[in-house]
Amino acid sequence: MTQHCGLVAVLGAPNAGKSTLVNALVGQKVAIVSAKAQTTRARLMGIALEGDAQIILADTPGLFEPKRRLDRAMVNAAWEGASEADAILLVVDGRKKKLDYLESILASLQGRPERKILVLNKVDEVAKEPLLVTAQALAGEGQFDEVFFISALTGDGVPELKTRLAQLMPEGPWHYPEDQVSDASERLLACEITREQLYRQLHDELPYDSTVRPESYQTRKDGSIEIHQQIVIAKDSQKGIVLGKGGSRLKAIGEAARKELAELLGVKVHLFLHVKVDERWTEDKEIYEELGLDWVR
Repeated sequence: MTQHCGLVAVLGAPNAGKSTLVNALVGQKVAIVSAKAQTTRARLMGIALEGDAQIILADTPGLFEPKRRLDRAMVNAAWEGASEADAILLVVDGRKKKLDYLESILASLQGRPERKILVLNKVDEVAKEPLLVTAQALAGEGQFDEVFFISALTGDGVPELKTRLAQLMPEGPWHYPEDQVSDASERLLACEITREQLYRQLHDELPYDSTVRPESYQTRKDGSIEIHQQIVIAKDSQKGIVLGKGGSRLKAIGEAARKELAELLGVKVHLFLHVKVDERWTEDKEIYEELGLDWVR
Protein backbone atom coordinates (compact mmCIF):
# COMPACT_ATOMS: atom_id res chain seq x y z
CA MET A 1 0.00 0.00 0.00
CA THR A 2 1.40 3.39 -1.01
CA GLN A 3 1.38 5.73 1.96
CA HIS A 4 0.47 9.40 1.97
CA CYS A 5 1.31 11.93 4.68
CA GLY A 6 0.97 15.67 5.01
CA LEU A 7 0.42 18.66 7.28
CA VAL A 8 -2.85 20.56 7.66
CA ALA A 9 -2.85 23.86 9.57
CA VAL A 10 -6.08 24.59 11.43
CA LEU A 11 -6.47 28.35 11.76
CA GLY A 12 -9.22 30.65 12.96
CA ALA A 13 -10.30 33.23 15.49
CA PRO A 14 -10.66 32.26 19.17
CA ASN A 15 -13.67 30.02 19.90
CA ALA A 16 -14.21 29.04 16.27
CA GLY A 17 -14.10 25.37 17.29
CA LYS A 18 -10.62 24.44 16.01
CA SER A 19 -9.74 22.09 18.87
CA THR A 20 -13.15 20.39 18.73
CA LEU A 21 -12.63 19.84 15.01
CA VAL A 22 -9.12 18.40 15.49
CA ASN A 23 -10.49 15.99 18.11
CA ALA A 24 -13.31 14.98 15.75
CA LEU A 25 -10.92 14.35 12.85
CA VAL A 26 -8.52 12.34 15.03
CA GLY A 27 -11.39 10.36 16.53
CA GLN A 28 -10.48 10.99 20.14
CA LYS A 29 -9.50 13.82 22.43
CA VAL A 30 -6.05 15.27 21.83
CA ALA A 31 -6.75 18.97 22.44
CA ILE A 32 -8.54 20.61 25.36
CA VAL A 33 -11.80 22.42 24.71
CA SER A 34 -13.32 25.32 26.62
CA ALA A 35 -15.84 28.10 26.05
CA LYS A 36 -13.13 30.44 27.29
CA ALA A 37 -11.40 32.30 24.43
CA GLN A 38 -7.75 31.55 23.62
CA THR A 39 -7.79 28.17 25.38
CA THR A 40 -5.23 26.68 22.98
CA ARG A 41 -1.82 28.22 23.67
CA ALA A 42 0.84 26.08 22.05
CA ARG A 43 0.74 24.48 18.63
CA LEU A 44 -0.31 20.86 19.10
CA MET A 45 -0.27 18.15 16.45
CA GLY A 46 -3.21 15.79 16.19
CA ILE A 47 -2.68 12.71 13.99
CA ALA A 48 -5.59 11.36 11.98
CA LEU A 49 -5.67 8.29 9.72
CA GLU A 50 -7.88 7.85 6.67
CA GLY A 51 -7.14 4.89 4.41
CA ASP A 52 -3.49 5.06 3.37
CA ALA A 53 -3.18 8.71 4.48
CA GLN A 54 -1.79 10.09 7.71
CA ILE A 55 -3.09 13.63 8.26
CA ILE A 56 -1.03 15.68 10.69
CA LEU A 57 -3.27 18.42 12.07
CA ALA A 58 -1.64 21.50 13.60
CA ASP A 59 -4.19 22.77 16.15
CA THR A 60 -3.05 26.36 16.51
CA PRO A 61 -3.86 29.13 19.00
CA GLY A 62 -6.64 31.45 17.86
CA LEU A 63 -5.63 34.41 15.71
CA PHE A 64 -6.38 37.72 17.39
CA GLU A 65 -4.82 41.14 17.95
CA PRO A 66 -1.88 40.46 20.32
CA LYS A 67 -1.37 42.84 23.24
CA ARG A 68 1.04 41.02 25.58
CA ARG A 69 4.15 38.88 25.19
CA LEU A 70 2.12 35.68 25.65
CA ASP A 71 -0.39 36.86 23.03
CA ARG A 72 2.37 37.57 20.52
CA ALA A 73 3.96 34.18 21.13
CA MET A 74 0.60 32.44 20.61
CA VAL A 75 -0.15 34.28 17.35
CA ASN A 76 3.38 33.53 16.11
CA ALA A 77 2.82 29.84 16.90
CA ALA A 78 -0.40 29.90 14.87
CA TRP A 79 1.27 31.27 11.75
CA GLU A 80 4.25 28.94 12.18
CA GLY A 81 1.74 26.09 12.16
CA ALA A 82 0.66 27.20 8.69
CA SER A 83 4.21 27.34 7.37
CA GLU A 84 4.80 24.77 4.62
CA ALA A 85 1.43 23.11 5.25
CA ASP A 86 -0.11 21.04 2.48
CA ALA A 87 -3.46 22.64 3.26
CA ILE A 88 -4.80 25.41 5.48
CA LEU A 89 -8.23 25.15 7.09
CA LEU A 90 -9.77 28.45 8.13
CA VAL A 91 -12.41 27.50 10.70
CA VAL A 92 -15.16 30.11 11.05
CA ASP A 93 -18.04 30.20 13.54
CA GLY A 94 -21.01 29.94 11.18
CA ARG A 95 -23.31 31.61 13.71
CA LYS A 96 -21.58 34.99 13.39
CA LYS A 97 -23.10 37.41 10.87
CA LYS A 98 -20.51 40.18 11.18
CA LEU A 99 -17.28 39.09 9.54
CA ASP A 100 -15.08 42.17 9.96
CA TYR A 101 -13.14 40.42 12.74
CA LEU A 102 -11.72 38.12 10.05
CA GLU A 103 -10.29 40.90 7.87
CA SER A 104 -6.71 40.70 9.18
CA ILE A 105 -6.68 36.88 8.93
CA LEU A 106 -8.02 36.95 5.38
CA ALA A 107 -5.45 39.59 4.43
CA SER A 108 -2.64 37.42 5.83
CA LEU A 109 -3.89 34.41 3.86
CA GLN A 110 -4.01 36.38 0.62
CA GLY A 111 -1.49 35.07 -1.90
CA ARG A 112 -0.29 32.16 0.23
CA PRO A 113 0.58 29.13 -1.94
CA GLU A 114 -1.04 26.48 0.27
CA ARG A 115 -4.42 25.04 -0.65
CA LYS A 116 -6.95 26.98 1.43
CA ILE A 117 -10.19 25.46 2.63
CA LEU A 118 -12.97 27.42 4.32
CA VAL A 119 -14.71 25.44 7.05
CA LEU A 120 -17.95 26.91 8.36
CA ASN A 121 -18.48 25.33 11.77
CA LYS A 122 -21.45 25.07 14.16
CA VAL A 123 -23.86 24.78 11.24
CA ASP A 124 -26.25 22.75 13.42
CA GLU A 125 -27.15 26.04 15.13
CA VAL A 126 -27.79 28.14 12.01
CA ALA A 127 -30.38 28.17 9.21
CA LYS A 128 -29.13 27.22 5.75
CA GLU A 129 -29.70 30.58 4.01
CA PRO A 130 -27.52 32.72 6.34
CA LEU A 131 -24.74 30.11 6.03
CA LEU A 132 -24.79 30.36 2.25
CA VAL A 133 -24.60 34.16 2.52
CA THR A 134 -21.58 33.87 4.84
CA ALA A 135 -19.89 31.36 2.54
CA GLN A 136 -20.43 33.62 -0.46
CA ALA A 137 -19.10 36.65 1.41
CA LEU A 138 -15.92 34.85 2.45
CA ALA A 139 -15.23 32.69 -0.59
CA GLY A 140 -16.79 34.76 -3.36
CA GLU A 141 -13.53 36.34 -4.51
CA GLY A 142 -11.77 33.02 -5.02
CA GLN A 143 -9.67 33.23 -1.86
CA PHE A 144 -10.57 29.63 -0.97
CA ASP A 145 -10.27 26.50 -3.08
CA GLU A 146 -13.12 24.69 -1.32
CA VAL A 147 -15.85 25.26 1.28
CA PHE A 148 -17.15 22.74 3.84
CA PHE A 149 -20.15 23.09 6.16
CA ILE A 150 -19.69 21.12 9.37
CA SER A 151 -20.54 20.76 13.02
CA ALA A 152 -17.42 19.59 14.83
CA LEU A 153 -19.53 18.96 17.94
CA THR A 154 -22.11 16.66 16.34
CA GLY A 155 -19.81 15.31 13.63
CA ASP A 156 -21.96 16.48 10.73
CA GLY A 157 -19.80 16.96 7.63
CA VAL A 158 -16.60 15.87 9.40
CA PRO A 159 -16.19 12.49 7.58
CA GLU A 160 -16.48 14.26 4.21
CA LEU A 161 -13.87 16.84 5.22
CA LYS A 162 -11.55 14.10 6.49
CA THR A 163 -11.89 12.15 3.23
CA ARG A 164 -11.03 15.27 1.23
CA LEU A 165 -7.99 16.05 3.39
CA ALA A 166 -6.74 12.49 2.90
CA GLN A 167 -6.99 12.97 -0.88
CA LEU A 168 -4.85 16.11 -0.63
CA MET A 169 -1.99 14.49 1.29
CA PRO A 170 1.15 13.98 -0.82
CA GLU A 171 2.71 10.56 -1.32
CA GLY A 172 5.26 9.74 1.35
CA PRO A 173 5.89 7.61 4.46
CA TRP A 174 3.92 8.21 7.64
CA HIS A 175 5.74 10.41 10.16
CA TYR A 176 4.25 8.75 13.25
CA PRO A 177 3.39 5.19 14.36
CA GLU A 178 -0.10 4.01 13.46
CA ASP A 179 -1.37 4.11 17.06
CA GLN A 180 -0.05 7.60 17.91
CA VAL A 181 -2.72 10.32 18.01
CA SER A 182 -0.73 13.36 19.16
CA ASP A 183 2.80 14.73 19.39
CA ALA A 184 2.18 16.01 22.93
CA SER A 185 3.98 14.23 25.77
CA GLU A 186 1.85 12.64 28.49
CA ARG A 187 3.39 15.14 30.92
CA LEU A 188 2.17 18.13 28.86
CA LEU A 189 -1.19 16.51 28.10
CA ALA A 190 -1.75 15.96 31.85
CA CYS A 191 -1.22 19.70 32.45
CA GLU A 192 -3.62 20.56 29.64
CA ILE A 193 -6.32 18.28 31.09
CA THR A 194 -6.02 20.03 34.47
CA ARG A 195 -6.12 23.47 32.80
CA GLU A 196 -9.28 22.47 30.97
CA GLN A 197 -10.95 21.58 34.27
CA LEU A 198 -9.74 24.86 35.74
CA TYR A 199 -11.56 26.74 32.98
CA ARG A 200 -14.64 24.52 33.02
CA GLN A 201 -15.25 24.71 36.74
CA LEU A 202 -14.41 28.35 37.32
CA HIS A 203 -15.80 29.82 34.08
CA ASP A 204 -15.58 33.62 34.24
CA GLU A 205 -14.54 33.65 37.90
CA LEU A 206 -10.91 33.07 36.96
CA PRO A 207 -9.25 35.45 34.49
CA TYR A 208 -7.32 34.17 31.50
CA ASP A 209 -4.02 34.76 33.34
CA SER A 210 -3.61 31.26 34.74
CA THR A 211 -1.62 28.21 33.69
CA VAL A 212 -0.69 24.72 34.87
CA ARG A 213 2.95 23.65 35.13
CA PRO A 214 4.39 20.14 35.50
CA GLU A 215 6.48 19.40 38.59
CA SER A 216 6.92 15.65 38.41
CA TYR A 217 5.52 12.69 36.46
CA GLN A 218 6.59 9.20 37.47
CA THR A 219 5.42 5.61 37.31
CA ARG A 220 5.05 3.82 40.65
CA LYS A 221 6.08 0.19 41.19
CA ASP A 222 2.45 -0.95 40.88
CA GLY A 223 2.19 0.62 37.40
CA SER A 224 0.10 3.59 38.49
CA ILE A 225 1.23 7.14 37.68
CA GLU A 226 1.96 9.86 40.23
CA ILE A 227 1.65 13.42 38.92
CA HIS A 228 2.45 16.67 40.71
CA GLN A 229 1.35 19.95 39.13
CA GLN A 230 1.39 23.62 39.96
CA ILE A 231 -1.55 25.91 39.17
CA VAL A 232 -0.13 29.38 38.60
CA ILE A 233 -2.33 32.46 38.97
CA ALA A 234 -1.49 36.14 38.61
CA LYS A 235 -3.11 37.63 41.73
CA ASP A 236 -3.33 36.67 45.38
CA SER A 237 -7.04 37.55 45.31
CA GLN A 238 -7.59 34.68 42.86
CA LYS A 239 -6.21 32.05 45.21
CA GLY A 240 -9.43 31.74 47.18
CA ILE A 241 -11.38 31.26 43.94
CA VAL A 242 -9.21 28.31 42.90
CA LEU A 243 -9.08 26.75 46.36
CA GLY A 244 -12.76 27.17 47.23
CA LYS A 245 -14.16 26.79 50.73
CA GLY A 246 -11.91 24.45 52.69
CA GLY A 247 -10.09 23.54 49.47
CA SER A 248 -13.28 22.06 47.95
CA ARG A 249 -12.88 23.66 44.51
CA LEU A 250 -9.26 22.57 44.08
CA LYS A 251 -10.27 19.06 45.16
CA ALA A 252 -13.08 18.97 42.58
CA ILE A 253 -10.75 20.20 39.82
CA GLY A 254 -8.16 17.58 40.76
CA GLU A 255 -10.71 14.77 40.96
CA ALA A 256 -12.20 15.54 37.53
CA ALA A 257 -8.74 15.84 35.94
CA ARG A 258 -7.53 12.64 37.63
CA LYS A 259 -10.55 10.68 36.42
CA GLU A 260 -10.10 11.84 32.82
CA LEU A 261 -6.36 11.14 32.88
CA ALA A 262 -6.95 7.63 34.24
CA GLU A 263 -9.36 6.92 31.36
CA LEU A 264 -6.97 8.43 28.84
CA LEU A 265 -3.85 6.62 30.07
CA GLY A 266 -5.55 3.36 31.03
CA VAL A 267 -3.92 3.22 34.47
CA LYS A 268 -4.62 4.47 37.99
CA VAL A 269 -3.53 8.10 38.45
CA HIS A 270 -2.51 9.93 41.63
CA LEU A 271 -2.76 13.67 40.99
CA PHE A 272 -1.46 16.30 43.42
CA LEU A 273 -2.16 19.99 42.82
CA HIS A 274 -1.05 23.14 44.56
CA VAL A 275 -1.58 26.83 43.82
CA LYS A 276 1.15 29.41 43.33
CA VAL A 277 0.75 33.17 42.89
CA ASP A 278 3.14 34.75 40.39
CA GLU A 279 2.16 38.16 39.00
CA ARG A 280 4.79 37.92 36.27
CA TRP A 281 4.37 34.32 35.12
CA THR A 282 3.63 35.50 31.56
CA GLU A 283 7.17 36.92 31.53
CA ASP A 284 8.80 33.62 32.57
CA LYS A 285 10.88 32.22 29.71
CA GLU A 286 10.84 28.72 31.22
CA ILE A 287 7.04 28.56 30.98
CA TYR A 288 7.21 29.46 27.28
CA GLU A 289 9.66 26.59 26.77
CA GLU A 290 7.27 24.20 28.56
CA LEU A 291 4.47 25.29 26.21
CA GLY A 292 6.70 24.98 23.15
CA LEU A 293 6.30 28.69 22.40
CA ASP A 294 9.04 30.96 21.10
CA TRP A 295 10.24 33.69 23.44
CA VAL A 296 9.24 36.96 21.77
CA ARG A 297 10.00 40.58 22.56
